[in-house]
Amino acid sequence: MKVTFMGSGTSLGVPTIACTCAVCTSDDPKNKRTRPSLLVSIDNKNFLIDTATDFRQQAIRENLKRVDAVLYTHSHADHILGLDDLRPFNFFQRIHIPCFGNEPTMKYICNMFQYVFTDPQPGGSIPRIEPRVISGTFDFLNIPIRPLPVLHGKLPVNGYRIGGLSYITDCSEIPDDTYRLLEGTSVLILGVLRREPHPTHLNVDKALEIIRRVQPERAFFTHLSHDFDHDRANAELPDSVRLSYDGLSLEMEEAW
Repeated sequence: MKVTFMGSGTSLGVPTIACTCAVCTSDDPKNKRTRPSLLVSIDNKNFLIDTATDFRQQAIRENLKRVDAVLYTHSHADHILGLDDLRPFNFFQRIHIPCFGNEPTMKYICNMFQYVFTDPQPGGSIPRIEPRVISGTFDFLNIPIRPLPVLHGKLPVNGYRIGGLSYITDCSEIPDDTYRLLEGTSVLILGVLRREPHPTHLNVDKALEIIRRVQPERAFFTHLSHDFDHDRANAELPDSVRLSYDGLSLEMEEAW
């Protein structure tokens, strides 16, 4: 199983518009962060987690040729606005792309992208997707996928577990039932917005508490704001915990 960080930034991206801080003006490419998304590739099958605002840019950068399914965490703009850029994959694959998410997420996406479910005018094109509501573990293309219900403030959102990988982005609280679903995770990816506490996101201290409880072999932070200089932040973290960056790729076992 190959895991690729398509984007590692928060909703504003880094650099942030009009900001002149040290991170936003940094020359380090690892401090250039597009909006958050993950690609999981297993046996030539590609599972995309969220269609981030910068999806087109990310797909070109990674030379992405195929998307077999999209797993949506929730319906906030930075996680869904790249949906229209699924169209080229429709053209080349000649299939409707299944899109999975919890009921509130899929309802919102269907309302926001109403044009997707109408016939285009002659000469027009629309992304062809199949919305699918999920509420528990399911198999797709013979791959077991486990939703990880968490809270983003008061909003119920999904993380996802595939094999030994668990990915949780926008999150402020993990229920006890979900901790049980995380048992045996070897690579844990958490959205960590900033250093200071935040009402709807994890900060560094809270994320480290979660890592100590789950005890993965490795952990990575994503959904990073300009609070974090890549090298400086990594120097302050435990050896098994690292900041992600756009384009970072991991090889790991698929097994649960």
